[in-house]
Amino acid sequence: MGYTLCVLGCGTMGIAIISGVIDSLDVSRIPFNLEKWESHTPGTLTPTGSPSDQTSPSRFLACVQREVSAVKLRGVFASMGVLARNMEIFVSQNVQAAQQSDVVILCCKPQVAHSILSEPGMKEALDGKLLISILAGVTISQLSDWVFPSTKVIRAMPNTPCKIREGMTVVSTIPSSPSEETDGAIILKIFSSIGRCRFLDEKHFDACTALSGSGPAFACIFLEAMADGGVMMGLPRAEALELAAQTLQGAARMVLQAGQHPAQIRDAVTTPGGCTIAGLLALEDGKVRSTIARCIQVATDRASELGQPNKRQ
Repeated sequence: MGYTLCVLGCGTMGIAIISGVIDSLDVSRIPFNLEKWESHTPGTLTPTGSPSDQTSPSRFLACVQREVSAVKLRGVFASMGVLARNMEIFVSQNVQAAQQSDVVILCCKPQVAHSILSEPGMKEALDGKLLISILAGVTISQLSDWVFPSTKVIRAMPNTPCKIREGMTVVSTIPSSPSEETDGAIILKIFSSIGRCRFLDEKHFDACTALSGSGPAFACIFLEAMADGGVMMGLPRAEALELAAQTLQGAARMVLQAGQHPAQIRDAVTTPGGCTIAGLLALEDGKVRSTIARCIQVATDRASELGQPNKRQ
């Protein structure tokens, strides 16, 4: 039999994670009943396995605080496969759900994590289990103080494109234990089902939060600016946006799939005296490169403040 997976605070990201895992277990289905237009170049490596595999979940629990949220969840999962329709939704019953689970993903807001993990009986419910936190700024040390030492605490940082199974998730190092190999396989299957997954030391998490967590917002500023430039030069808005989006996606895939360095791609496009070098010089005049790099620096500093009670929230 597979394990029981519980999501505490099943909002947007929790739905994305559960949906990706369910779709990976039912590869005959298309996510959310929508055709994936770029299925010829999937960014997701669909894990192998079945619900009978001990590293794959066979039961899903979702926890919310309000009945209106539960109604929304039922509507979302009703359109998915059999596993999703069997989703069990708990309203204001976090401890009861954790008691019945083997793996718990903490998806609530960082500022309410302590209150959830401090609920009477929660420590006992998480005893010896795998607790995966996706909360920005809340450290493993903090989380470990709120649970028993036997609870295996992991941090993971997925980003918004996980909703279409094109996300980037960074996971902290697996703590040593007799179940270390199984725990690693479970985590890898969960997050590989919604995109790419990479293991890094926790000391890098604030930078990862800024780069891949906030990164989609930064990328969309550049994307929108490119489209605006196209519109200024006479392109229709819809076509300008499509050209810009596909151009950025194609360049990114050349880096990820072909292993090319961005500078190689840039130089291959840049001919002497051409329009590309003219545009690149305009970007350099505007200090775009340093502005983007500083953007990641500032966002990293802010990420370090999230979840810290004595720092600005």
